[in-house]
Amino acid sequence: MRITFLGTGTSQGVPVIACSCDICTSSDPRDRRLRSSILIQDGNLNIVIDAGPDFRCQMLKANLKTLRAVLITHGHKDHIGGIDDVRPFNYFMHKPVDIYAAEEVQKDIQRDFFYAFDEDKYPGIPDIELHTITDLMPFQIDHLEIIPLEVWHNRLKILGFRIGNFAYITDASYIPEKSMKLLNGLEVLVINALRFEPHFAHFNLQQAIDIIHHLRPQSAYLTHISHGLGLHEKTEKSLPPNIFIAYDGLEIVISS
Repeated sequence: MRITFLGTGTSQGVPVIACSCDICTSSDPRDRRLRSSILIQDGNLNIVIDAGPDFRCQMLKANLKTLRAVLITHGHKDHIGGIDDVRPFNYFMHKPVDIYAAEEVQKDIQRDFFYAFDEDKYPGIPDIELHTITDLMPFQIDHLEIIPLEVWHNRLKILGFRIGNFAYITDASYIPEKSMKLLNGLEVLVINALRFEPHFAHFNLQQAIDIIHHLRPQSAYLTHISHGLGLHEKTEKSLPPNIFIAYDGLEIVISS
């Protein structure tokens, strides 16, 4: 199974509009971050987690020709804002794109993209089929089993996902014990680490490191990063040997 980081930035991305800090003006391409999203590929199966405002650009960079499904972690705009851009996949695949989300997140999607759900649909609108992730029950997409995980984004319950020995958690500030138990024995954990300083709705760097040390995956990658985490090269050198800062375009292979 191959994982591609389509975006590793926070809701504003990096660089931040109008910011002239050292990170936002860095010439290192690893310091340029689109909104957070990953591509999971296993054989001919392509699944994306989250479709934010940079979704079109990310699909072009990945040169993706088919899209089996989109998993949505939560309804904030930096995670659903690009759903309209599934339209080319509709055209070339001649079918809807499956979107998996919790029931309350489906309401966000139906509100933001109301025209996709009209009874008398305007030609050319996105054709999507919503699937409800119910009671955190595992579900199947073709041959892959998806295990949803309850995590908290301040007061908002959102979803992480475990697929085999890989898990993806973004925008979290708290992981309940029942979800921590589902994260044991990982080969790779991806987890958010917004910045050095504490934040009310996201793990900061030290909190993410503490969780990684508790779970002991073989390796871990940090994502949903702001310019408050410093320069990629400098910050990564300070991390333990099995922890890395993800960057846009990074590919990793899960061997088991």
